Amino acid sequence: MSAATHAAASRGPASLPAGDVGSRRVLVVDDSAVARAVIARTLEASGRFVVAGSVANATAALEFLARERVDAVLLDIQMPGVDGLTALPDLLAATDARVLIVSAAAGEGAVATVQALALGAADTLVKPSSGDSSARFGEQLLEKLDRLGQPANPVLPSPAPVPAPLRLSERLASAALAARDNFDVIAIGASTGGIHALSGMLRALPASVTQPILITQHLPASFMPYFAAQLTLIAGRPCEVAVDRLRMRPGRMIVAPGDAHLRCVRLADGGGAVRLSSELVTSGCLPSVDPMFASVASAFESRVLAIVLSGMGRDGAEGARVVHAAGGCVVVQDQPSSTVWGMPGAVAALGLADAVLAPEAIGRLLAGGRRP
Repeated sequence: MSAATHAAASRGPASLPAGDVGSRRVLVVDDSAVARAVIARTLEASGRFVVAGSVANATAALEFLARERVDAVLLDIQMPGVDGLTALPDLLAATDARVLIVSAAAGEGAVATVQALALGAADTLVKPSSGDSSARFGEQLLEKLDRLGQPANPVLPSPAPVPAPLRLSERLASAALAARDNFDVIAIGASTGGIHALSGMLRALPASVTQPILITQHLPASFMPYFAAQLTLIAGRPCEVAVDRLRMRPGRMIVAPGDAHLRCVRLADGGGAVRLSSELVTSGCLPSVDPMFASVASAFESRVLAIVLSGMGRDGAEGARVVHAAGGCVVVQDQPSSTVWGMPGAVAALGLADAVLAPEAIGRLLAGGRRP
């Protein structure tokens, strides 16, 4: 190990040097001194990031965050004592920074990866093994940190004063929805932070809600079988990954595969079926929330409840406009409970939201806001 590498590996929490005022501050949490040194060298060589702290365990990380501000936390999972997954909720509570899991256990489709995302991690990255390219790892690390550096809760322009639905309490929102007809389908869109929000919403969803539930969550295809299995356990209702022409059934959830848009069509008997497509869409997402919302509005018109949870960007906003125009109902997650208020915030700024609530409140609303 070079002298510079050894110094980077052994350093403790540090204050941001005056010359790096424009750089984003990163806390590295990893029990491996070598891994900390490699990550520090990559970050500081970029000129865009500075290692504000480098610690070997979760306890030291919490102590550091109690006195220092950072923009991002890089967290290993496999550490002695308190492991990264156990520590993640406390770390998220201690900082507004985004947490990127960097671990050998964070492969695509791995149980630990989906658990981390469900607990609120913003993204994951596999730590390279001895035979892997460290240069490629460095490129991926910087790319993910750049993406996470986009404003989590951007100030979105609104052409009019904040619409009345944004000020509705849960009780008033429930009464407003109760005045509408019953819904035939519930469609949910989410991205960064959405797994955690979706879990909270589904746990609050009672068995009395029997409409088919369609879900588009931005995740790679390899995650989807485990993701569907987790949702089955959380919601206490069946969930399956969409395949073309799959029939929509009462009380069942269908999630979009990671490599296709989930659309639906109306059947002659009044029910619905799933259709998959992979065309380019404005948001650039695959799967995208927009085509799902647009298709349910086309198939079921005003009898649609569309929900937008935490996520970066604007995916879902154009689809929500179609649902709104068809007379359907649109509910979005509120800003305080969102990891990223980009997607729900975009819908709210356009004045398309009938209610803006925390995930658990949305779950309760689905039971109380339906006409018998």
